[in-house]
Amino acid sequence: GEKFKYKTANTDDQARLDVSARGVWVDMDKTFLDIKVFNSRADSNIKKSLKSALASHENEKKRMYNTQILEVEKASFTPIVFSTTGTMGREAERFYRRLAVLSGKTKQSIPDAVRYIRQRLSFCLLKRLVVSLRGYRGKTITPFY
Repeated sequence: GEKFKYKTANTDDQARLDVSARGVWVDMDKTFLDIKVFNSRADSNIKKSLKSALASHENEKKRMYNTQILEVEKASFTPIVFSTTGTMGREAERFYRRLAVLSGKTKQSIPDAVRYIRQRLSFCLLKRLVVSLRGYRGKTITPFY
């Protein structure tokens, strides 16, 4: 096992992040993303301003994964944090702007591209929420034996 600066660092061999991509911040460099949605009205967050709650959750993710990603994976890490009301953390906003710049091959302005990306993500999250609440009702695939 590796030794990390923070005791809260996730040292579990089975620790997995949500998304990895190449070329987000630097060409061909790998970036790991971990996505968190938190309830800003929960007891643990109610006394904090929304801005400080977002920053707190981003810092928590960084303490858990940043050192491991930098030292072991030799990659970068970006925590993507949202409140249940749809507010994005500072790192998430920076990531969305970068995606908009990377998609600049289209004739859309950066604010329009960010709006489009946010819309797509909202529908993906909504679809996932409906599936988790109601269950998947599509065709089941029977494996061949």
